[in-house]
Amino acid sequence: MRRISIIALLTALVVFLCAVGAPTALAQPDPPPATPQNAASQSLTLFTTYPAQEIAIGEDITLDLKLRGGSALQMVRMSVQDLPKDWTATFRGGGKVIQAAYVDPQAKDDTTVQLSIQPPKEVAANTYRFSVLATGEKDSTQLPLELTVKEKLPPSLTFDVELPTIQGAPDSTFTYNATLKNEGDEDLTVNLLAKAPQGFQVSFKLAGQDVTSIPLPANQSKSLSVEAKAFDQVQAGPYQFDVQAEGGQAQAVTTLVADVLGQSNLTVSAPDGRLSGQAYAGNETPFKLILQNTGSAPVRNIKLSASPPSGWSVTFEPEQVPDVPSGQQVEVTANVKPTDQAVAGDYMVTMTAQPQDGASKSADFRITVLTSTLWGIVGVGLIAVAVVVVGLAVMRFGRR
Repeated sequence: MRRISIIALLTALVVFLCAVGAPTALAQPDPPPATPQNAASQSLTLFTTYPAQEIAIGEDITLDLKLRGGSALQMVRMSVQDLPKDWTATFRGGGKVIQAAYVDPQAKDDTTVQLSIQPPKEVAANTYRFSVLATGEKDSTQLPLELTVKEKLPPSLTFDVELPTIQGAPDSTFTYNATLKNEGDEDLTVNLLAKAPQGFQVSFKLAGQDVTSIPLPANQSKSLSVEAKAFDQVQAGPYQFDVQAEGGQAQAVTTLVADVLGQSNLTVSAPDGRLSGQAYAGNETPFKLILQNTGSAPVRNIKLSASPPSGWSVTFEPEQVPDVPSGQQVEVTANVKPTDQAVAGDYMVTMTAQPQDGASKSADFRITVLTSTLWGIVGVGLIAVAVVVVGLAVMRFGRR
């Protein structure tokens, strides 16, 4: 009996362990979280920035359409649904008439298609609705559009500039070529305004004449120039300013940038301002030179040289100056040695500073050469000896 009880107890324990362990053995791992790789692909999208616009009778319009996404790289055909009678719709891409375009869902840029709509000349003023259908190999989408045709458009101005950012030196004139267009159906008198940055003077020119306002007929445009003149003391850097055109209730604003480049201005002079000095024949004499930069940009790698008379030597300490910052100066020593045979008098020596980038600057120094006093004493002695010899000769031969 005891043996049977032990066996029964063991059997019950095995059954209990199987019952507890079974769920663990049969449990399945949780599914992995959704990731971009296993998430659903983005659907094909067709859109435009301005799907509802106004136009005047007799005016055409072009809409920029964008295609994006899709389940895969595919060719998407374009068509217009519910286009009013006698209206014409044309799709263009790359400057050519197209019927379809490829859309890559992995591309960073959208596929751009231009839709040109030409209503008939006798179209009635009204609101017209239609849609663009984009049908791909695996996806399709539809874009509703709305055009309101009016007999007369409200006043509207556009201000386009070819190059809104121009670089130049501080003493240059920044000239911007602009086109001002009246997109409304009313004639306008347009006033021209500018918020000039400090250190600039801004003016408007039409056909070479300064103007502050111009007449601008409906649906016409005029070419004009905006000139920004910088004062001499303006510092290097970009200067941003706005120009504005106002006509009735319409206005247009554009932003221009004048990027002033730094300009160096190197001069060569002496500490006291006098470009002259004295030197003895055969002896080396130091002269101090001042390299000054009065410009708005540093002068770099300046090599020094001289054009002395024949037989002279001129050396510099240092021979090359690494840089002269804007508004600062550097002192240089020029060691001038006239030739031993130099005759006393004034001579001209040209000192030249040649920057790495920029024109060289020179200064003419007048050097007065003096002869040694020893030679003067020797000369006086020779003259005295000659006088004594002549006197003795006269006395001796004069008695005879």
